[in-house]
Amino acid sequence: MPSPISTEKQGNVLVVTSDNPPVNALGQAVRQGLKEAIEQAGSDSDVEAVVIRCDGRTFFAGADITEFGKPPQGPSLPEVCDAIEASDKPVVAAIHGTALGGGCEVALACHYRIAVADAKLGLPEVKLGLIPGAAGTQRLPRLVGAEAALPLVVMGNPIPAKKAQGIGLVDHIVTDGDLKDAAISFAQSKIGADIPRTSEMTNNQDGVKNPDIFDDFRAKNGRKLRGFDAPNAGIAAVKAAGEMSFAEGVKKERELFTQLMMGTQSAAMQHYFFAERAANKIDDVPSDTKLIDVKKVGIIGAGTMGGGIAMNFLSAGIPVTMLEMKQDALDRGTGVMRKNYENTAKRGRMTEEQVEGAMNLLTPTLSYDDLADCDLVIEAVYENMDVKKEVFAKLDEVVKDGAILASNTSYLDIDEIATATKRPGYVIGLHFFSPANVMKLLEVVRGEKTRDDVLATAMKLSKTIGKVAAVSGVCPGFIGNRMLSKRQEQANQLILEGANYWEVDDVLLEFGFPMGPFQMGDLAGLDIGWHRDPNKVTTVREALCAAGRFGQKAGKGFYDYDEARNRTPSDEVKKIIADFAEKEGNEQRDISKDEIRERLLYPMVNEGAKILDEGMAQRASDIDVVWINGYGWPLYTGGPMFWADTIGLKTVVDGLKKHDLPVSDYLAKKAEAGERFNK
Repeated sequence: MPSPISTEKQGNVLVVTSDNPPVNALGQAVRQGLKEAIEQAGSDSDVEAVVIRCDGRTFFAGADITEFGKPPQGPSLPEVCDAIEASDKPVVAAIHGTALGGGCEVALACHYRIAVADAKLGLPEVKLGLIPGAAGTQRLPRLVGAEAALPLVVMGNPIPAKKAQGIGLVDHIVTDGDLKDAAISFAQSKIGADIPRTSEMTNNQDGVKNPDIFDDFRAKNGRKLRGFDAPNAGIAAVKAAGEMSFAEGVKKERELFTQLMMGTQSAAMQHYFFAERAANKIDDVPSDTKLIDVKKVGIIGAGTMGGGIAMNFLSAGIPVTMLEMKQDALDRGTGVMRKNYENTAKRGRMTEEQVEGAMNLLTPTLSYDDLADCDLVIEAVYENMDVKKEVFAKLDEVVKDGAILASNTSYLDIDEIATATKRPGYVIGLHFFSPANVMKLLEVVRGEKTRDDVLATAMKLSKTIGKVAAVSGVCPGFIGNRMLSKRQEQANQLILEGANYWEVDDVLLEFGFPMGPFQMGDLAGLDIGWHRDPNKVTTVREALCAAGRFGQKAGKGFYDYDEARNRTPSDEVKKIIADFAEKEGNEQRDISKDEIRERLLYPMVNEGAKILDEGMAQRASDIDVVWINGYGWPLYTGGPMFWADTIGLKTVVDGLKKHDLPVSDYLAKKAEAGERFNK
């Protein structure tokens, strides 16, 4: 098999080219070819400089993910990078597309880096629970300084070529002509000059002179980094670059890298990396299914949900017609959308022109007739079956044949909604999460009669609007809310048995959730769905509403809130709960944190097992995708089903039995056989 690396002499420059589609991943054959090319340049007296470039759409975009978990084959990437840097002839990296991870480390090992204007460079290993492992954490700070290196190593977000040039990572940006020709000319201009080797540079001393750089960075990004091991290892590695020799720093990087590679967080985050990609694949829908062309979208409802859904499409350049029943509701909804866009612009994430461009694609209307030519219509109206069916019957009359009719319901039966139409095959659930213009998850609910092309179109469209989609079958609450209801049942029961509600919240915060169930209730509003009769009290929540404790918006819910919305536990609420528990005949007792955690999380895993057994989710990893993107389940545990695999399914079963909670047959059988949910 021919090598993906080829060489050609252009005068006194050896041009080394990688052609390893689709992203020039640094697999064994590529690494071998690069090492041999550098050796060839070293032994050829006619060669005075080297250019390393890539064919196809990108520079080396990182490691070869197909090699993950397999025994390593030499040469290793660190060996290749060391060989490149050791060359006594100038080596230039010619970058287009992206230079990510190992690709960026190859570029750092080169003596010079030039790039086209739209190229991006970065070290995203942290997103897989790792740090760079081919001296990237040592070469980068020596080249650009610790302060500039920290965001790249610790946050993992790539930066554009212009910014890379600003910090000294890129030497020259090619704005005119061919990158290859420019790289050859650049390389020739460096022949005879002293060779700048990144391992010998000293720009990392900024972290030694001002050690506050590291504490300031931690303080600024503490919330984003909480619970993750890899970012802290990245900070330690960059710090080591200033305090140690290059050889010692590389040794330290390798120790940190190995610790992470052997840990559960990296396994969990790699699992999620593949899970998100797998969620796009629908097992029984052919990959060549012809998609429906969606050029125009209708949204019914201009409230928080409808407006947020509309913004996704407008931001992607897709025109939206938004329907409301009354002009004031329509004006209020469009006003909120504009304000949201303008706030985004103030934060520098959009230009004023982009704000106007998005809003100009919006057509507000009070008439169903204006939805007639839409290719997709999504309703975001009141969560009531009769209301939904009325809307769908009307859409069936008005909207053109072949258009998709979607419901944003979070709980209701899509198959029953579809009976209101003569086209059940074109009905689908698109469950957006609030705020819909921010939250990444989209639960795509497949009805019994939903056509393959409708489902495949919905999955493709989710990518277009920047969502992470997972398919669910039709069942109450679908995947996410169905599992959430089991957690909420236990949370409500725990506080009646004696657990303090803030302890329940704190257990989930310590586990890694952004908030607990009672904080979440206060944020959403405890009066959602309340019957408004203060004399009818059948739950703690109703008792709080009867006392005017509606949540954050009222300054008091489960917690008391100050003007900055900081929360403190409430004595009044404690008494309300105690009185309610006594009335219900619940004995109070001390409940440990372990019991709280087990009773909140194990029933969710059990419900996930039932969802799999019923075929409501295609695979266990889809459930993980839903919970990480829609409900704040901590990424570094891999999601509920992977977490259950990590602690052992027998542990879950034993815990459920200990607390007299139901165990599904599917979970029990898997545990007994010593199996996992994820293969």
